[in-house]
Amino acid sequence: MDANLRLWRAEGQSFFQRFLLWADALDPLLLLESSNEIKRNRLLIQSSEKTLSEPIQNNQTKQAFLLSLSSVHPDTDKIIPVLFRPPAFMPITLPLVIVSSVQRQAKHSFFAQFVFHTYTAAFTLVNGNGTPKAEEYSLWQKQIFLGLGAVSYSACVGALPLTFVNRYVLKSSLMQLVVRKLLPAPLLGLTSAFTVAVVRSPEFDNGIEVMDRNGKVIGVSKKAGEKAVMETALSRAVLFGTTFFLPEVLMYCVQRARLVKNPRALGPVRMFVIMSVLAGMLPVSFSMFPQCGEIKRADLEPEILSSTEETEFFYNRGI
Repeated sequence: MDANLRLWRAEGQSFFQRFLLWADALDPLLLLESSNEIKRNRLLIQSSEKTLSEPIQNNQTKQAFLLSLSSVHPDTDKIIPVLFRPPAFMPITLPLVIVSSVQRQAKHSFFAQFVFHTYTAAFTLVNGNGTPKAEEYSLWQKQIFLGLGAVSYSACVGALPLTFVNRYVLKSSLMQLVVRKLLPAPLLGLTSAFTVAVVRSPEFDNGIEVMDRNGKVIGVSKKAGEKAVMETALSRAVLFGTTFFLPEVLMYCVQRARLVKNPRALGPVRMFVIMSVLAGMLPVSFSMFPQCGEIKRADLEPEILSSTEETEFFYNRGI
């Protein structure tokens, strides 16, 4: 079992533990570390005799683990490209979310959401489960093709309400409230979950590796793959659904209470609120489900169970 998964299994059992780990691992300053520094810290972790049966006390070891969590894929042991590492997720998606939330024209909304879903789909593809497949090259082609289809569909769905309103010139206050304030949040949440499910759909078909408590690979399970993808899709829906919905509620309260006297200041305040909500929701969504997922014996395929007497199995959920 990879050192990252061992850490998640030892110190990420509860939501609060996972939240604290992600809050540290999502530090954008970790993106500044060089590849040589990442490799050096990985060697420090791998050569350490620490069993992770107790919480990490040594600060140097803790920082090495945080850098590993934020930079190295636990299945392939490869360094993740800078733009698709977890600490880069918020700095890149924040402006895309802000731009998507202020669009009033269908064409502009489609373009903004196309760029947004393209990045999140690529992030999902890079950070998904890395179980080796028989035809890896053709599989990547399939995932890219599916990803482009999911991105295009999600962008069209996101822009559809504005298209409907602009085409039929629906200017009633109720219609404007529904289309511009209420619909964007559930639509973005659902399309984000849809994109995750489509991009990682080969995990449904091919399965992912499951391990026993000692880290030994027992087999490849489609049921574990389905569980991993569904949990990740749900967490992504919560992340972006909340990031779109909560700022609208907060801004309504700000305007109703007249906390901001100058109308020109509402734009910067709105951006600050969106940034705050996204910054808070990111570790929350990543922590909703264990990174080192667990699946019971009764939930696995019979062909896997025939080779072991273990009752609990583990897998990398992906991000």
